[in-house]
Amino acid sequence: MAITMEMIKELRERTGAGILDCKKALTETDGDIEKAVEYLREKGMAAAAKKAGRIAAEGLVHSYIHLGGRIGVLVEVNCETDFVAKTDEFKELVNNIAMHIAAMKPEYVSREDVPEEVIAKEREILTAQARNEGKPEHIVEKMVEGRLEKFFAEKVLLDQPYIKDDSKTIKELVTENIARIGENIKIRRFVRYELGEGLEKREDNFVKEVMSYQK
Repeated sequence: MAITMEMIKELRERTGAGILDCKKALTETDGDIEKAVEYLREKGMAAAAKKAGRIAAEGLVHSYIHLGGRIGVLVEVNCETDFVAKTDEFKELVNNIAMHIAAMKPEYVSREDVPEEVIAKEREILTAQARNEGKPEHIVEKMVEGRLEKFFAEKVLLDQPYIKDDSKTIKELVTENIARIGENIKIRRFVRYELGEGLEKREDNFVKEVMSYQK
């Protein structure tokens, strides 16, 4: 199948890959755009894996404020060089990660950050739930493992579906950017604040409050 510039342009817009990489992907997949996207993703992940062990000590500490000051996020994302840290592409990635944290409320960066006692407690609860549902023992373990995956997808940043494109996780988003930018990238830490979080909230509404002053 003949590879046209329109096909290359569409693939570039969808993946951010270079012209030559897009042309090669389309050639390898006989012009199938969807297969070409997968081809580039697989190649990108392979390239990113080679960079995963490299030291990433530069980067940005970025702040993101949402809903007129009701939610705030500080996140540190590392890369290898100060040059990359100053690029618009890297800054956009960091901002998107901070925005995602504001919206999705992760509690940990990676699975390795989840304390063993938290996982053990969650496993205990999920096991009890499965048994209470009357499931046989040989099914219970599989159900617990499946539900633990959902727990990680809810609580762990890297395992969460990306809020702007839920076909990929945050880990896959980072991997794609490692391949595209050419440097190792790591989300090191974050903190999320929500106005009034953890405080006892007043139950009476504004009308009741106004009326109380008229007695």
